[in-house]
Amino acid sequence: MFPDTFIYWRESLLGEFWRLWTAHWVHVGWVHFLLNMMAFACLPFIFPHTKAWHLLSLLLLLPPFISLVFYFYLPYIEAYAGLSGVLHGLYTAVALVYLQYRKERNFALLVLGLIIAKLIWENTFGQTGTAQLIGSPVLTEAHLYGAIGGAIFGGCYWLFQRLKKKH
Repeated sequence: MFPDTFIYWRESLLGEFWRLWTAHWVHVGWVHFLLNMMAFACLPFIFPHTKAWHLLSLLLLLPPFISLVFYFYLPYIEAYAGLSGVLHGLYTAVALVYLQYRKERNFALLVLGLIIAKLIWENTFGQTGTAQLIGSPVLTEAHLYGAIGGAIFGGCYWLFQRLKKKH
């Protein structure tokens, strides 16, 4: 569906740095693409107070974070394509930021709980059946490290906001 020029290929990654970002925007097929785009399109409706620049910042930071984790810590991952790791990071980061809003706190905790439950399920029992739907194995490591990246970036933002309010 998309040229191999854009997917994560471990052997080409450091010489073709754009793959740090582009690998997360290419997909193995139309079903894969549509599932990821639906999840992406739902984010502003689920978290309506999210600022566009927050999302843009996360879209710039999360892809290379995930790609570099693959490269340096998971050398067995040779190829990757898809937005699901970034989506896990986006939802995690935004939910963490929403914890600061009293009216949104319970919903943010619910979203975080669902993400954690999904990650535990995937890492304990295996994939959720999406692989059959998209016609390709799902790299659950992307989900885990995307959520970790989202927790780091969302936590840093939350901490920065707290420190800013004190001064």
